[in-house]
Amino acid sequence: MFVDEVEIRVTAGGGGNGCVSFRREKYVPRGGPNGGDGGDGGSVYVVATEHLNTLVNYRFHPEYHARRGAHGEGSNRTGHSARDIDLDVPVGTVVYELAPATGETRPLADLTEAGSRVLVAAGGHGGRGNAQFATSTNRAPRRAEPGQPGEARHLRLQLRLLADVGLVGFPNAGKSTLISRISAARPKIADYPFTTLTPHLGVVTLDAERSFVVADVPGLIEGAHSGHGLGQQFLKHVERTKVLVHVVDVSEASGRDPVEDFETVRREIGLFDPALLERRQLVAANKIDVLADRSRVERLAEHVESSGIPLFPMSAVTGEGVRALLEAMWQRISAARESERRAPRSALPDAPGHTVAE
Repeated sequence: MFVDEVEIRVTAGGGGNGCVSFRREKYVPRGGPNGGDGGDGGSVYVVATEHLNTLVNYRFHPEYHARRGAHGEGSNRTGHSARDIDLDVPVGTVVYELAPATGETRPLADLTEAGSRVLVAAGGHGGRGNAQFATSTNRAPRRAEPGQPGEARHLRLQLRLLADVGLVGFPNAGKSTLISRISAARPKIADYPFTTLTPHLGVVTLDAERSFVVADVPGLIEGAHSGHGLGQQFLKHVERTKVLVHVVDVSEASGRDPVEDFETVRREIGLFDPALLERRQLVAANKIDVLADRSRVERLAEHVESSGIPLFPMSAVTGEGVRALLEAMWQRISAARESERRAPRSALPDAPGHTVAE
C-alpha cells in the first residue's frame, strides 16, 4: 500500500524526579544529604532511510511515546536516562508540526538525504536531588525537584518523491508504458482510465556515467488542482522534479484534441503551484505508431514550440523516438543540477492545500 501523507502524535518522556535522602550509616553522625538526580526522558527523532518508500507503517500506528527517566535514589545514585526513539521515514519526507484545533502547519524539516535526523519532541530533564541543594548554611535540605515533562506534538508527515523527471498527462496517455520501456519499473498497464493509482519510480540508465530517476505521476484531469480525479493526492510529487515531461496522446483513439490536453494539464499544474510552470519542460507526442492524421502532431508542435517547449514525436510501444527524448531529458537535468549547485539552499516547502503558520 502506497501512503504518502499521515498524521501522528509523538510524546517525549518526562524526566525522573530528584530524590530526598540522607546518609544513615553507623559511626557517621550527621552524614548529610545524598539524594540523587532523576534521569532525562527519552526524545523522539524522525530519521530518513533509503529502505522505505511509503508511510504505511504510520497509518495504523499513529501514537508514539518515549519512556520517562528513572527517579533518583539515595547514595547519590542518578536515575537512568531513557532511550531515544527513532521513527524511520522514506527519503523525501517533509515533517510539519500540526495544530489540530486550527489545521495550521509549520514546517520542521525536509529530509532529502538518507541518514538525516531531526528532533521532533525533546525529553524532559531529570529533577535535582537534595544533595544538589546543600550549602554551608543549609546542610540538610529537604527539597528536590520533580522531573520536567517531555514535549508532545502533533505531526504531519508528507512524502514527496525524489525524482529528476516527472511524467504528467491525461489518463491513458502512455506514461506507464513509457516508464516501463525506459526503466525496470513495471506499473500496471491497461486500456481504461486511472489504471495507475500510485506513483512509480524508475531509474533510467543511458550509459555507464549517466542515469536519472523518472516518476510516473497518475493521470491528471481538469480540476485536478482542487482534488478532482487523483488531484492533489499526487500533484505534490512533481514539486521536486527538475524536468516535466508532458506525455500527450496524439492518436485519434483518445477522442480528444492533443492541444487541449496539453493546455489542460499545464493549467492544472499552474493552479496547483505557479512555480512549476517555470521548470524545464518537454512534450512527448505519444502513440504515433497508431496515428493516421499527421496534422494532429503538427498542430501540437506549432502550439508548444511557440512557448519555447520542444516536442518529440514517439511511440512508447515500439520505441520510436524514445532515445531522442531521453537525451533531451538528460540535457535539461544536467542544466538543472548545475543551477542548483550554484543556487543557495531553498527554504522548507509549504504543505499544499494547508496554511503554514508564521
